Amino acid sequence: MTRRRTEGRTTFLPRPAGAPFHRPTSRSRRALRALAASAALLTVTALSPAARAAPEPKAPAEFVALRSVDPSILQEMRYLTPHDFVGEPIDGYRQPLCILTRPAAEALHRAQVRLLRQGYSLKVYDCYRPQRAVDHFVRWAKDLDDERMKAEFYPRVDKSRLFADGYIAEKSGHSRGSTMDLTIVRLPAPPTRPYHPGQRLVPCYAPKGERFPDNSVDMGTGFDCFDTLAHTDDPRIQGAQRANRQLLKTTLAAEGFANLPEEWWHFTYRPEPFPDTYFDFPVARRSVAGH
Repeated sequence: MTRRRTEGRTTFLPRPAGAPFHRPTSRSRRALRALAASAALLTVTALSPAARAAPEPKAPAEFVALRSVDPSILQEMRYLTPHDFVGEPIDGYRQPLCILTRPAAEALHRAQVRLLRQGYSLKVYDCYRPQRAVDHFVRWAKDLDDERMKAEFYPRVDKSRLFADGYIAEKSGHSRGSTMDLTIVRLPAPPTRPYHPGQRLVPCYAPKGERFPDNSVDMGTGFDCFDTLAHTDDPRIQGAQRANRQLLKTTLAAEGFANLPEEWWHFTYRPEPFPDTYFDFPVARRSVAGH
């Protein structure tokens, strides 16, 4: 049978009488099969980008979800929401989950037991932080035109000073898995009003009744306040605010946590299981599943 192409169509015609019939050789058949297989592989690859992507990293076995160790500790994972100093959810945060190394989580549980006896609970804002989230912070800090959350989180700091003043860095202890940001809540914990993007922002150091509502006890500033008033022992913080900071600091210190003096909310469990390793698995249940 011969072919004739007509106006974009291929018409098959009977093979002329007496014309020799050429049967494909075994070599030709092998070449055709190889060509077909290659075409199929290219099609699958082109249609399935996930098939080409490397699987995302998972946490080492030493990491756990805090809720599996102590479900009573409150969790308000800020970087999954737009209510942070960037103004949008941060890369690497997939689910509202606190992930920590097991020794840090167990020490936090012991601190929680102490506070529950006094009518308080711990509340975490951030725990393990993937390196991709830190990279997101760095990109944002270099974009000096993006100041959408300045009025709340850094009203007295020029954004061009964030690296020099130590508020943003290219590495974070959070990425090692034993550092967390947290506060204390008086029980029973009242609900916290949700943040709505575009709402009026109030400085993080304003009086508690004026700044963004948080069910935390009054610590003198809000969480992630880029201001010297957030220094744990700033002498301008007195009375109940100072007592609340000291309650958090002494309770955690008794269980092996060291406070970062520039941030009343920032604590690291020591000795760290991974003092020199910065992880990048996402904050998600699948990262610690099966441990």
